[in-house]
Amino acid sequence: MVGKKFLTVRVIAAILLLPVNVLFLIPALFFDLSVPILYHWTTWVSIAIGMPAAILSIKCLRLFIQNGGGGTPAPWDPVQNLIIKGPYRYVRNPMLIGVIFFLFSESLFFQSIPLFIYATLFLLGNMVYFPLVEEKGLIKRYGGAYLTYMSNVPRWLPRSKSYNPE
Repeated sequence: MVGKKFLTVRVIAAILLLPVNVLFLIPALFFDLSVPILYHWTTWVSIAIGMPAAILSIKCLRLFIQNGGGGTPAPWDPVQNLIIKGPYRYVRNPMLIGVIFFLFSESLFFQSIPLFIYATLFLLGNMVYFPLVEEKGLIKRYGGAYLTYMSNVPRWLPRSKSYNPE
């Protein structure tokens, strides 16, 4: 029971430190976000992009909690198991893709050029960080299994057919 509570606290802490900061706190503190005009087409397009993006990220988070074997999605407290289920069978970074799409939908929702620039910088930063840092750590942690996964599943653009490692 204590282990499950501890895991829950760790996961909640990771959520508060990463997506909550990136998606809500930083935009609210650093950008002038005016109330959107609900009848404007950009509001509805942003919702059409943002909702599936949020659902994708939440689905990935659930996979981490259910199948990760401990740890969190945070780089400083990684999960123990390599997860190749659900969206991870199509693309290697679906959780981050959901976050990035959500950020761009926020910039459209608030019609904010500075928020769009922030989303673009966040995207570019992760496009550099993942191959240079994150994937090297994953190769160390999971070895050949991750190398095989890398060779079969693209980093950013989903494959059309599900990858089945069995």
